[in-house]
Amino acid sequence: MALALTEFNDGIVITADTIVTLDGKILGKPKNEKDAVRMLRTLSNRTHIVYTGFAVTNARNLNTVCGYEKTRVTFRKLGEEEIRKYVSTGSPMDKAGAYGIQDDYGAVFVKKISGCYYNVVGLPLTKIYQAIGEVINK
Repeated sequence: MALALTEFNDGIVITADTIVTLDGKILGKPKNEKDAVRMLRTLSNRTHIVYTGFAVTNARNLNTVCGYEKTRVTFRKLGEEEIRKYVSTGSPMDKAGAYGIQDDYGAVFVKKISGCYYNVVGLPLTKIYQAIGEVINK
């Protein structure tokens, strides 16, 4: 059941969603295990971009700040067996790009990161913190 923002009379409401892009194409959540394997093969030994869009709203006065964060992530060359083992854990199935940098396997796939680590996890903490300050002080 979805709640309308107007049902809250106090507090801060934060919404966010994350996507992965490679060569201008969006890699959302995998449809199935075969799709997850395909995505990870595609990301192997390449750099992709992780975007998280967010909105922070003060429920008392409906002041809202929207924004996004962008982080470049480079994967090392992944082996077929480690891709299949990771996919078999089920962890990639609910994640954009079929990996979670916070997962044991997902963490060791990453060779280099340029930008906000927390954005890759799914919530750009610094920008969210600053947005909270803005909506409180408006």
